[in-house]
Amino acid sequence: MISLAPLQTQSLVVTVLSLLLGLMAGVVLHRSHFCTMGALSDLVIMGATHRLRQWGLAVAVAILGVGAMSGLGWISPMNTVYAADRLPWLSFGLGGMLFGVGMVLASGCASKALVRLGAGNLKSLVVLMVMGISALATMRGLPAVWRVQYLDPVAWSLPHGAFAGQSLSSWMGWGLPVSWAVAAGLVGLALAGWVFKEHSFRQARGFSGGLGVGAILVGVWWVSGVVGFVPEHPDTLEAVFLGTASGRMEGMSFTAPVAMWWDAFMYFSDGSKRVSTGMVLALGVLLGAFASAKLDGSFRWEGFSRTDDLARHLLGGALMGVGGVMAMGCTIGQGLSGLSTLSWGSQVAVGGIVLGAWLALKWQLYRAERLA
Repeated sequence: MISLAPLQTQSLVVTVLSLLLGLMAGVVLHRSHFCTMGALSDLVIMGATHRLRQWGLAVAVAILGVGAMSGLGWISPMNTVYAADRLPWLSFGLGGMLFGVGMVLASGCASKALVRLGAGNLKSLVVLMVMGISALATMRGLPAVWRVQYLDPVAWSLPHGAFAGQSLSSWMGWGLPVSWAVAAGLVGLALAGWVFKEHSFRQARGFSGGLGVGAILVGVWWVSGVVGFVPEHPDTLEAVFLGTASGRMEGMSFTAPVAMWWDAFMYFSDGSKRVSTGMVLALGVLLGAFASAKLDGSFRWEGFSRTDDLARHLLGGALMGVGGVMAMGCTIGQGLSGLSTLSWGSQVAVGGIVLGAWLALKWQLYRAERLA
C-alpha cells in the first residue's frame, strides 16, 4: 500500500506558506493603500498617476518573476487556468466591465474589501457576502446556465496559444522557456521604465507597495507551481498541484475563493468541501489587514448611515460577483496573476475592468455635478 503521508506533509507546507503570504499581503495592502479602483479614481478625477504607477510596478515585478521562473523551467504558464486555445472575449470583456462598475459602486475590489473588513469596515462584510453569493450563482446556479449557453461560446480561436510567450515562440521559432523569458523581459522592463519615468514617483519613494505586492504574487506562483507540484500522484499517476481548487497551478485571486468560503460555511458538513490555497490566501489577507490596523491604531468600526449608500454597495457587490466569474478573475486574479503570465485573455478582461470603472467614475462625477 502506497503511503500518502509525504503528500499530506507537502500539502500542509503549501497551506502554511500560502497563509504566510496572505498575511504579508494583508499588511502590505493595508499599509500602502494599494488599490486598483483607487488608482483609476485618482487618474480620472484628479489626473494623478502615483497609485497607477504603484499598480504598474506590481504588474512589472510579477511579469519579470514569472518570466524568470518560466525561463528556468521551474514553472510553465501552460499549467495555469489561463491556458486555453479559445478566448471567450464576450464573457471576459462584459464580465470585466461589470466588475469594474461594481468595484466603483462598492468602494473597492474584492481584495480592498477584505482589507477594509480587517480594519473594521462592516460595509465590506456586506459587499463580500453579496459578491460571494452572486459568484456562486454565476458558477453553479441559473446565471451559470446562461453564461455557459450564451456567452462562453462566443470566442476567438488562438492558433498560437493563450500567451504572448507562445506567440513569440511561434513567430521566432524559439523554445518556450526562452520565449517566456524574453517576452516577460521586454514587457516587464518596458512597464517598469514607464513607472520610474515619473520623477515625483521616484522622489516619493512610495513604491514599496508595488514592489511588495508583486513579490508576494511571485511567491504565490512559486508555492503553487514548485512547492505544491507532484509529478506523479500515487493514486492517479498524474501530475497534480496540491491545494488548488482547479488542480492546476494557481496565482492569487479573490472572487472565487470568497465565494468558496461562503459555500463551505453553509455546506461544509456534506464532506465534499476542502479548503483551497486561494481560500487560505483570502483569509490571510483579512487577518494581516486586521493585525496591521490594530498595530497602527487605525482599526475603527464603520457601518452604513444612509440607505442609498447601502443600495450602491449591494449592487456593487452583486456586479463584482457576476463579473468576476464571467471574466475568470478580479483585479488581482486577472489584473495581476493573469497579466503576470502575459495571457491574451487577461488583457481583454482587464480592458473591460478599466472601461467599466471609467464609465462608473464618470457617472459619479456627472451625478455629483448635477446635485451641486
